[in-house]
Amino acid sequence: MTGAEALVQALVREGVEVVFAYPGGASMPMHQALSHEPAIRTILPRHEQGGAFAAEGYGRATGKVGVCMSTSGPGATNMITGIADAYLDSVPMVAITAQVGIGLIGTSAFQETDVFGMTAPIVKHSYLVTAVEDIPHIIKEAFYIARTGRPGPVLIDIPKNFQEALFTPDFDAPVNLPGYAPELPLDTASLDKVLPLIAAAKRPAIYAGGGVVIAEAAAELKEFAERTQIPVATTLLGIGAMPESHPLSVRWLGMHGAVYANNTVNEADLVLAIGARFDDRVTGAVRTFCEHAKIVHIDYDAVELNKNKKVDLAIRADAKAALSYLNGKLAEQGCEVKEYAVSNRPEWFGIIEQWKHDYPFSYEKREHEIAPQMIMEELYKQLAGQDPIICTGVGQHQMFAAQFFKFEQPRRLSTSGGLGSMGYGLPAAMGAHMAFPDRPVVNIDGDGSILMNVQEFGTIHIEKMPIKCIIMDNQHLGMVVQWEDLKYDSNRANTFLADPKDEYDPTHHNNDILYPNFPVLLAGFGIKCERVVEPADLPAAIERMLASKEAYVLDIMVPHDVHVLPMIPGGMCYRDVLLERIAGDGKGRKASDLGKEIPSAL
Repeated sequence: MTGAEALVQALVREGVEVVFAYPGGASMPMHQALSHEPAIRTILPRHEQGGAFAAEGYGRATGKVGVCMSTSGPGATNMITGIADAYLDSVPMVAITAQVGIGLIGTSAFQETDVFGMTAPIVKHSYLVTAVEDIPHIIKEAFYIARTGRPGPVLIDIPKNFQEALFTPDFDAPVNLPGYAPELPLDTASLDKVLPLIAAAKRPAIYAGGGVVIAEAAAELKEFAERTQIPVATTLLGIGAMPESHPLSVRWLGMHGAVYANNTVNEADLVLAIGARFDDRVTGAVRTFCEHAKIVHIDYDAVELNKNKKVDLAIRADAKAALSYLNGKLAEQGCEVKEYAVSNRPEWFGIIEQWKHDYPFSYEKREHEIAPQMIMEELYKQLAGQDPIICTGVGQHQMFAAQFFKFEQPRRLSTSGGLGSMGYGLPAAMGAHMAFPDRPVVNIDGDGSILMNVQEFGTIHIEKMPIKCIIMDNQHLGMVVQWEDLKYDSNRANTFLADPKDEYDPTHHNNDILYPNFPVLLAGFGIKCERVVEPADLPAAIERMLASKEAYVLDIMVPHDVHVLPMIPGGMCYRDVLLERIAGDGKGRKASDLGKEIPSAL
């Protein structure tokens, strides 16, 4: 068979069900081979970045390897953002790029780029095929690397002449990677030091990151929290690792996380960081993060241990294996599984409960204006019991979704964390739908973010994907506007998406100046889009959207002066949290400025 045919058969042997692939001159042989393989559904995105994000959405929703494919040159470079996004968030992905013929490499041939070199810092591993016979075992190795250990993207660059060359493939060659050993021996000696620290702690807290989700360790984390009666805060990417309605959950922490989550972790005397990397959006000023606590850090990747924050006990371990071991030890000690036992450390739980009561996620309700938070509350209410997957773009809407939609299980929120890629949500929803076609998939987006990959509505319509989408339309780049209010006295520097001379007045509904006109734009893609401007109309509109058997979009007008709160400005600590909208005077109003000094447990 040809190299392209061998590639496709190798994908089938890896269990690949869907490939997001955009053709071009250098990749035509691979597309021809895909067209003859009924076991794989090939989805044509309308842009290679959309294909990469869709593969990532599939990988986040399932934990399996997402696959995307492009032609050489601009097709390959268009996928780089998606590859980088997968790398920073540890999403398993195999990105296959076509390359000019091997004899033309280095000659600046038509549509030649060194994608192998360009992506070197943002992949877990990369391959440039130099012999057609290597294709089967390279595919096998690539999938093994992408999904094992700390997952991530793997790039395979295949010159066109090898796609067309005939050979007799060997699909049964064993994986031989002597420098790669993803299986870790369990460090029981280090883990045995954890339980005495817990027993001695008066204010313990768990800080759980995306590594818990990746390790499929949510059940073990819940059991561990219930056996030890320790409150759990997650990161944005760890959302769902602990059911957010659970009494021991303090939701998620960080720049826009819950006040009570940030306080719980920062005022603990023992912090158990599991599958987290102490990134700046969580820690703020890293020097003052958890400065009064002993810190135990359990992570699979040795690189993350003591990288950003020096800790007292660093343990390299798989989160699932480590938590299973600790749960076994706790069971031996007679620590039972209890949902909530306030008698265990009553003073600590009392303080946390007071924080929850005094500083919930909240917002201002205005007449004739739809608050973004109101949208998420109504959506959550109407989706109760349906086990949806929520995807988001990047911006204020992303934070509102995480704040006001409670997630009870992992892999239900698909969002771009480390790279913060606008345009992620819509194509990611395509990937999530392909993974779980019978579950509701809703993309939450902003009018700025949605335009980054708006072309994928064409894919959604043609492929008959019943994806729902809410656009929080404020005519501005809302998160940048919020920072302009904080740092630049509300001076607008290219953050107004409509004509600068126009001002949208929500009380008069002067819709004629609203651009882009999403209902008109999406009609061109064959997608139903409804504009919503009045709060009273919101519940029925969401009900119509969810009831639709086809893709459906709500373009919901929201005010541009709403800020995501609470907010810990970058580089500051949890005590500097902003609780009210920034006044536009260049000075954020902190809790202490408002006479609302948050009580401390210290």
